[in-house]
Amino acid sequence: MVSLRCKNLVIAKLDKLSIPYNYIELGYADLPGELDDFLLLKLNTELKSAGLEILDDHNAIFIEKIKNIIIELVHYDETSPLVNLSDYISEKLGLDYGYLTNLFTKVKGETIQHFYINHKIEKAKEFIFYDEKSLTEIADILHYSSIAHFSNQFKKITGVSPSVFKKMKIERKTNIENL
Repeated sequence: MVSLRCKNLVIAKLDKLSIPYNYIELGYADLPGELDDFLLLKLNTELKSAGLEILDDHNAIFIEKIKNIIIELVHYDETSPLVNLSDYISEKLGLDYGYLTNLFTKVKGETIQHFYINHKIEKAKEFIFYDEKSLTEIADILHYSSIAHFSNQFKKITGVSPSVFKKMKIERKTNIENL
């Protein structure tokens, strides 16, 4: 599960099958007991029809947990300042960051840091697109040390600076309005 919409979809599927649950988080469902094979198959079929799946591989579960921590941090939690991503993830999962980053890189083919940066840039693009914040505010919300650092990372990922991206958005909007 990578969004609140996915979380709500899982809740709806569990309710549809009358499967009790203690709580649902992004990427995790805590059930009060084991499901029998038939009910597990039905749930898996329901979830697959919605583009989701049950993970039972230990490594895949850790990867999803890492991804969900980052997604939740970047897309849904603008309030808590992040001092150190590696400490934050390690503390949340109770595991050594070296182990987690090696596992993540091995399975996903990119580092945790790169995944994190990509999500920060996607969130920045969202802010710019909807013209919700100034570039300075965006840099601050996304925990960049400076507007220059934010701009450099944005350009490295997207190929254009945030201000050019903003101008492109305005030009597209103007072109659409003139049609």
